[in-house]
Amino acid sequence: MKVLLIEDDETIAFGIQTGLQMKGHQVLWVETAAQGESIFKSGIDVVLLDLNLPDGNGYDVCRRLKSQRDTPILFLTVRDDEKDIVTGLDIGADDYIVKPFQLSVLESRMRAVLRRAQKQEGDQLHCGNILLDRKQTRVFSGGTEISLTAGEYRLLLVLLENKNQTIPRSRLLEKLWDQDGIFVNDNTLTVTMKRLREKLGRPSCIQTLRGIGYRMEEKE
Repeated sequence: MKVLLIEDDETIAFGIQTGLQMKGHQVLWVETAAQGESIFKSGIDVVLLDLNLPDGNGYDVCRRLKSQRDTPILFLTVRDDEKDIVTGLDIGADDYIVKPFQLSVLESRMRAVLRRAQKQEGDQLHCGNILLDRKQTRVFSGGTEISLTAGEYRLLLVLLENKNQTIPRSRLLEKLWDQDGIFVNDNTLTVTMKRLREKLGRPSCIQTLRGIGYRMEEKE
């Protein structure tokens, strides 16, 4: 696993980093919330997050990271109050581990949350801060649910299902026609794409290839 460890206690961080690296994991360790958020990328498998940080609290960091993509996050903290645990889980954390803990327990919890995340991947499609949940037929941008028309939803679904691939306009028209059962002309596609972009906040991950078609690509 590629692990992002956000922990300001050097002794604890060294122990976790060394132990997990001996198990074959790659661990990126930072001491502050700002550093953690700056290197958070789609390639991170799991985030280990301290609740008390020198430049903020873990709750806020968790919310911001989850708004970008649904990477599993485990809180590591000395705060064992029931209210703190419930708050952490309610804002989107995938697990909450109270210090001190055994490294074997931490690694087991990491594997568990990663397995749950992988099971959900088939229903959830991501690109940047856009998330489409096929099972619930819901779309989110930056953690906020976006209301789309049927045509806009299907267009976004096709783009996400073919992420990092260029889709010619002719192919998009065929797919939208096939799924809707009615004719969709070139002008309708242009208008639908324009409205979709506006509703999603004009995301940079949706690219127009003039004279060719569109491409949805993950931006680092």
